[in-house]
Amino acid sequence: MLDQPLLSSKMIFEKDGAIGRIIFNNPARHNAVSLDMWQAVGQIMEDFESDPSIRVIVLSGAGGKAFVSGADISEFKEKRASAEAAEEYARVSEKARLALQETLKPTIAMIRGYCIGGGMATALACDIRVAAEGSKFGIPAAKLGLGYAYDGVKKLIDIVGPAYAREIFFTARQFTTEEALRMGLVNQVVPSEELETTVENMAKTIAGNAPLTVRAAKQIVREALKDESKRDMELCKRVVQECFASEDYTEGRTAFMEKRRPVFKGR
Repeated sequence: MLDQPLLSSKMIFEKDGAIGRIIFNNPARHNAVSLDMWQAVGQIMEDFESDPSIRVIVLSGAGGKAFVSGADISEFKEKRASAEAAEEYARVSEKARLALQETLKPTIAMIRGYCIGGGMATALACDIRVAAEGSKFGIPAAKLGLGYAYDGVKKLIDIVGPAYAREIFFTARQFTTEEALRMGLVNQVVPSEELETTVENMAKTIAGNAPLTVRAAKQIVREALKDESKRDMELCKRVVQECFASEDYTEGRTAFMEKRRPVFKGR
């Protein structure tokens, strides 16, 4: 459990067996994220990282109308009025998103409603994105005069490609779930009433698989997305060898031969 209370009452975290849940809970503002909410995300991720029982992390928004609608613009005058203040805000929010992006535990964004601006960045930090029909996506930076840092632009390019990334940034418009699916922004689009069940089943499936294998796949995908000169091929080789040397590999083979469900321990 957390060593201290969450820094924001507008963030909720839950543990359901092997599934950790992070819920953005500011429905009055369509789950717009304030500075203290970003700080709380960092706290939650530290807790999930230190808990070996948590194998999958699911992110969602409360209220049914938004995943995350972006940054809480009502804070901009106070928190982002100067270049220095804006830099500090960006540092805190980016630290939270990096915690999501860099974790070796698989992450799923469960998207219903608005997924805009910082919400898009948060969803892009996750490994898998599942959206309910009727959800909306967009990055309105060009309508606010905001600059978008290289890392954020590069992440979007890695997922949708440069042509769609340009369209998203240049037009600053909202995109439908059909458009998001076509450009590869989301993995699946499902009827709204099926969203929770779809994500729950996916999370349980992942949690039931061999953690070392899932982690190795995540690490290798991450290396493959880097420029060739920056890839750590020794790391890729090592994580594969760790899988073959694990108790889980023995358990997987044994369970297959015995025609039973394997019980993986992550070691």
